[in-house]
Amino acid sequence: MLRRIWLSDPPDGVDLHFQSRTKLRGSNAHQWSPGQPADRLPACDTVIALWGQTAGDAEALSLNPALAGESRAVALTCGASRLLHISSAAVYGPAEHADEETPTAPINAYGQSKLALEMRVAGFDDPSLAHTCLRLANVVGADSLAPALTGTEPVTLDRFEDGQGPLRSYVGARDLAEILIMMVRVPPSDLPATLNIAAHTPISMQALATAADKEILWRRASTSAVQRVTLDTTRLAQLLPDLHLTTEADTLIEQWHQHRDPA
Repeated sequence: MLRRIWLSDPPDGVDLHFQSRTKLRGSNAHQWSPGQPADRLPACDTVIALWGQTAGDAEALSLNPALAGESRAVALTCGASRLLHISSAAVYGPAEHADEETPTAPINAYGQSKLALEMRVAGFDDPSLAHTCLRLANVVGADSLAPALTGTEPVTLDRFEDGQGPLRSYVGARDLAEILIMMVRVPPSDLPATLNIAAHTPISMQALATAADKEILWRRASTSAVQRVTLDTTRLAQLLPDLHLTTEADTLIEQWHQHRDPA
């Protein structure tokens, strides 16, 4: 989705190059895989490491901290001064209004693997390269709700004691694309070690399902279900004061539909 957004609306003053293990069209697309010489990639100011393992057992997910080292090798070889690693809000576990100083407490293997990535990054000592781990919230269209929104069956949601469903921190793909471009313009010395990435206002899954014209089937929430998992984005607002993010479910679903097809 990000590549499709950037290709349809190229950011001013930024020369974007895309890496993939499969062949992509375009002069700015590079077929490259870990283990191949990184000098096959062009020199750059910033590496944005979007890759990662999102599913599987603990062994499969151990790829995430390993990829941090691969990202670092690419950045150092290509002369980058910034390296943005994609981490996850899952490092907090079921926290509410978590800021970057909230103790991490992942409850699943995915969150644990992302925390392991962050711990590996914290051990890097590169005077010429600034590392930032982006603790990414749910991306509309790329989260656990997305398959249900594209299917033909009704969306099933938990209903909690207050009569409401799950509430989560979200960010739209178009807003995420803007955040990443704004961050490549931030002086490396100003980049924090960790940064929450989300819109300032959480969004209910019910609102997203309704915006996608999906019928909702409600079920009683189990005692282990968590209603609210949200992020504090004060640090993001301070770092990027001109950033204005979308929080309207209708707009976020419309933008997702525009950019969900493969680039």
